[in-house]
Amino acid sequence: MGDELNKKVIDIFSKHKKSAPNNHAERVKYYAGFNYVRLDKDHNGAKFNPEHLLEYAKNCHYIVRVMRENAGEVVLYNYDVPNADLFKFIKTFEENTLDGTIIEIDKYFPEDLA
Repeated sequence: MGDELNKKVIDIFSKHKKSAPNNHAERVKYYAGFNYVRLDKDHNGAKFNPEHLLEYAKNCHYIVRVMRENAGEVVLYNYDVPNADLFKFIKTFEENTLDGTIIEIDKYFPEDLA
């Protein structure tokens, strides 16, 4: 589901950085300190189904790679974070429960979910 949409959004952001957008429906907008693109339909032109999106979200997990210094050396910690806990996980950095620098957030589907 996500690969085609991810590519489309990345392409829109790339075009925006290089020149003024041509397609009014794919304009990059700015709100609350972030650029965003609104998508009204999937890659097949169909409207999004909220039940399917919520089911998809339940199955997503993220590997969050965090760089820290440990005993004078730089190390990476890789956290498995379920989609429902992603904001809670990020908030732990704001609250200083966890520290380090988030290097990457990579989405994956655990194999046992099939």
